[in-house]
Amino acid sequence: MTALRNELITLPPDTLAAAEEFLRMFHDAHPEAGAVGTRLAQVRAEVAETGTYRHTPQELAYGARVALRDSGWCTSGVPWRRLKVRDLRGLRKASAVAHECVEHLRLATNGGQIRPLVTVFAPDSPEAPGPCIWNEQLVRYAGYAEAGTPDTADTAAASIVGDPRYVRFTEAVRAMGWKPPSQRGRFDQLPLVVETAHEGPKLFPVPRDVVQEVPLEHPELPWFVQLGLRWHAVPVISNMRLTIGGINYPAAPFNSWFVGADIGTRSLADDNGYAAARQIADKLGLDTATERTLWRDRATVELNRAVLHSFDAAQVTVTDHHAEALHRLAWLRSRQRPSVHRPAFRLDADAAGRARAGGPGRFAALTIEDLFEAS
Repeated sequence: MTALRNELITLPPDTLAAAEEFLRMFHDAHPEAGAVGTRLAQVRAEVAETGTYRHTPQELAYGARVALRDSGWCTSGVPWRRLKVRDLRGLRKASAVAHECVEHLRLATNGGQIRPLVTVFAPDSPEAPGPCIWNEQLVRYAGYAEAGTPDTADTAAASIVGDPRYVRFTEAVRAMGWKPPSQRGRFDQLPLVVETAHEGPKLFPVPRDVVQEVPLEHPELPWFVQLGLRWHAVPVISNMRLTIGGINYPAAPFNSWFVGADIGTRSLADDNGYAAARQIADKLGLDTATERTLWRDRATVELNRAVLHSFDAAQVTVTDHHAEALHRLAWLRSRQRPSVHRPAFRLDADAAGRARAGGPGRFAALTIEDLFEAS
């Protein structure tokens, strides 16, 4: 029995302690659910018999909402108590998970009036580990290295078409059978990679008709549209593990809406992304010979203005980083005392690696014999 198998299909020894802390939280918030002692007795008996327990739909929804609220990913204006939680814990097949990820994207986009959603797939259990999604977000853009070495952290030596952050992921999915468009572009959508213990990693295209994109234009600079920049409307984070009361849900994609600077500053302006700041600075006639002219700052401000203007013009929900800073400050002031057992979205180091490097798989060390023995 491999060490990885032990990690994946054996629940932590403090499952009951985590379950008790969470259930007391839930019953404090929902007194109509009845006496917590009765529910705790049910959970203890279930864990003793099966090694795990199953959340009620109400417990799952509450745990997912609290996890998103406390994670810091919940942007300003999101009414966390009314977040829609899609309970799809019965799904373990890769094709079913991919299909419902596409449906999540469709529902969340909502014609531009973004709906915050969480979709929860099957958890890890002693019988079988749950599925996982390799992609960092459901919509990411390919990066093609035309020269240089794509498997290094420094992509400056290569001529990159597309998003340099996903060059290695792009190479990995191409090796798995993904075929990029015959004319490679800067905004080619990568396929979803869904991995299950019994199927391994599988590729699934994201239909273009469910991905709303916003072409970027500037309110005052007519030439800006010639840069050909655009971005997708909804940030659905898909590689974080949802933990509720000692139960791990490795596939639980969730979204709120974009902060404009996440697109303008982090993805488009940054030299590790599309490096658009220099293009804009050149168009503005700025002195880029030294950073002391603050050309990068001035170009990035205009790029962020274009993002907010374009999303507003397209009637797609977005917030700005000033509103978000106030929200984060209020969030920090109101945070509950941290506890390892509180519901949370967590990013594991191996999941972060898969999202950028395209592997290794979560179940690489599991053998068929291990899975049959476990079941």
